[in-house]
Amino acid sequence: MRRFGPRVTVMFAVIGVLAGTISPCVYADERLVKIVALGDSLTAGYGLRWTDAFPAKLDAALRNAGRAVVVLNAGVSGDTAAMGLARLERAVPRDIDAVILELGVNDMHRGLEPSVTRAALEAILRRLEERQITVLLCGTETHLNLSAEYKRAFAAMFSDLAREHHVLFYPAFNDVFVDNAQLKQPDGLHPTAAGIDAVVAKILPKVEELIEQSRRTTGKN
Repeated sequence: MRRFGPRVTVMFAVIGVLAGTISPCVYADERLVKIVALGDSLTAGYGLRWTDAFPAKLDAALRNAGRAVVVLNAGVSGDTAAMGLARLERAVPRDIDAVILELGVNDMHRGLEPSVTRAALEAILRRLEERQITVLLCGTETHLNLSAEYKRAFAAMFSDLAREHHVLFYPAFNDVFVDNAQLKQPDGLHPTAAGIDAVVAKILPKVEELIEQSRRTTGKN
């Protein structure tokens, strides 16, 4: 997967912040919940307009549902879990309430050992836990020509980490488009805008659970 430069990520984040100041759907009696989508090209919106990227469409869906939220895009195309760990502190500012963690698919594409990916994801989860940030961990559908043993180990890694660290879990971020050519770009890897719509529709209940859990954790409305 191609890698966007840091300027693109910053642009997405700034746009998200600006959007958080103008939405008419925010309830006056709710504290704004700030969510960072930390991921790779599937989060960054590779091949799409920024308005069609996952964080932007998720932000719009939540606001249309009357949620007082802002979703910031911290996706960088090409990132492995270790790369996400390396930029964690600057990607997740101090005032963030929750993180949607979508990393690992590039590790799979590179054939990295699941133990390497697991170590990086676990380090991310530990740092976010120390900062009392609520997390939704996203797994991935293993769709390459890999051994059955590798696929089992890779899939189990995400669910095991979610259970061990008591975080919310979404089994496969890419499951709605990975086997649907109509929802994928010509490269066969990345979702179209319609594919992102499908992802948002399916993940939305889990993100709403993330928001509620974040509010309970902070003890604020």
